[in-house]
Amino acid sequence: MNGVVEAANKTIKRILRKIVDNHSQWHEKLPFALLGYQTSMRTSTGATPYMFVYGTESVIPTEVEMPSLRVIQEAKLDDAEWIRVKQEQLMLIDEKRIDAVCHGQLYQNRMASAFNKRVKPRQFTTEQLVLRKIFPHQEEAKGKFAPNWQSHYVVHRALLDRALILAEMDGRVNTKPINSDIIKRYYV
Repeated sequence: MNGVVEAANKTIKRILRKIVDNHSQWHEKLPFALLGYQTSMRTSTGATPYMFVYGTESVIPTEVEMPSLRVIQEAKLDDAEWIRVKQEQLMLIDEKRIDAVCHGQLYQNRMASAFNKRVKPRQFTTEQLVLRKIFPHQEEAKGKFAPNWQSHYVVHRALLDRALILAEMDGRVNTKPINSDIIKRYYV
C-alpha cells in the first residue's frame, strides 16, 4: 500500500510542477492538481479513481460553465427520474469494478509479456566461472563505492528451476543452492 501512496504523491507533484509558476503558490493550485489526478483515466484499470469511489464520472467545473450533454440531460430530469437514474448507476458500480479488475489483469498480462520478450534466460553449465551479486544487507557491502559482485566461483552443479550449487575456487562446495538471477558469467 505504501508504494501506491508514493506513486500517487509523485504523480500529484508532477501535475503541480506543470501548473505552478513559482514554488510559493503550490498550495493554491493543489485542489486543481487533486481534481486532475482523481479525474484522469488510469491505463491499468481503464477507469478514473473518482469513478471507483462514487460510481459515476465527475462533473468538472468546465462542464458546469459550458454544459456538456451529460449535464444537460441530468438538468432536464425531474427529481423522481433523477433518483431512479442515480440508483441504476449505483447498481452498476460492482459491474464497473469487475470490468476494471478484468482490464487490470489484461494490462498486467500485456506488461508481463512485453517484459518477458526482452528477458534472455541465463544458462549455466558445470565448471563455468561466475560472479555472485553482493546485496546491501551483506557484510561484504562496504558502501557506495564497494564492488557489487563477489568474484571467482565455479558452477559445481546446475539444478532445476534455475538454481545453482557453487564452489569456491579452492574446491570447497557451498551446499546451499543459489538462484541464477543473482549470478553472472565471469570471462577471463
